[in-house]
Amino acid sequence: MVDCLDGYSYHSYMARPKSDEKRSAILEAATRVIVTQGLSAPTAGIAKEAGIANGSLFTYFETKADLFNQLYLELKREMASAAMKNLPEGAELREQFFHIWRSWMNWAVAYPEKRRALAQLGVSDEIKPATRAAAHKTMARIAELMERSRAKGPMRNAPMGLVAGLMNSAAEATMDYLVQDAKNATKHCKVGFNALWRMLT
Repeated sequence: MVDCLDGYSYHSYMARPKSDEKRSAILEAATRVIVTQGLSAPTAGIAKEAGIANGSLFTYFETKADLFNQLYLELKREMASAAMKNLPEGAELREQFFHIWRSWMNWAVAYPEKRRALAQLGVSDEIKPATRAAAHKTMARIAELMERSRAKGPMRNAPMGLVAGLMNSAAEATMDYLVQDAKNATKHCKVGFNALWRMLT
C-alpha cells in the first residue's frame, strides 16, 4: 500500500507557480503583436514574442479572449494612472483638466504601441461588457471632472457616452499631430485642449 506520492510524482502533480514577470512579458508581447499583426494574430506568435512555449501562455490566460480582456483592462488602468499622476487637487477645474489632458498626451507619445493596441482592443467584440465596465471605473475620477466641466456648457444635456467619444476623438487627433510634428508638440497639446474645453464649457 502506498502512503503518499513519491517526490518525483508529487512535484509533477503540483501546479507550477505563476510569475508576475512572465505574465507581464506576455502582455507586452501581445501589445507588440497586436500592433504588427492585428487581433487575429495566433497565440503561438504572442508566446514566441514573449519567449515562452505556447502552452505556457495558457497557464496565465485561459483563452486568447481572456488575454485580450486582461490586456485591455491593464492598458486602461495604466493610461488612467498616468493621466491622474500628480493631479493638483486644489487647483481650478480648468487647470486640473488640462493636467489630465497633458499627462494623457505624454503617455500616448511615450508608448505608441500601447496606444495603438488599445485602440484596436477598444473596438473589438472580444472585449466583454464586464471588462469595459471595469475599465470605466478606472476612469471614474476623470469622468467626474468631465461632468463638472460640462455642467453649464453646451454639452450639459448630451449623453455622457457621446461626450466621452468626442473627447477621445479630439485626443486622438491631437496625439497624431504630436507625433507628426514633435517640435510643436506643446503648441498642439494646448490647441487640442482649448478646442475640447470650448466644446465642454
